[in-house]
Amino acid sequence: MTTFTVAFYEIDRAYGGPEEGGWWFDTGTCVRIARTFKTKEAAYAYARRANALLRVIQRCERDVSSVLYSGGRYAAEVYDGLPPAYYPETRPYYS
Repeated sequence: MTTFTVAFYEIDRAYGGPEEGGWWFDTGTCVRIARTFKTKEAAYAYARRANALLRVIQRCERDVSSVLYSGGRYAAEVYDGLPPAYYPETRPYYS
């Protein structure tokens, strides 16, 4: 039976490379597995509620795209099965 997992990640941005004037990509480090669900709909509903609450709690934190950002922003993500320790699992490349 497939289970869907909601996990909390500390989010950040990483430098991708100098192409086209420089590009960045979103990254995340798993800090906690919150819950597992039997249905995708229930998992996404839980993640939406968690992210809405996180937006309120983190409203005074710097945005991830700010050069002054030094961590402290979190987001709930849904995965089919166990979540990865980091995302993306492989470093993206410019094409």
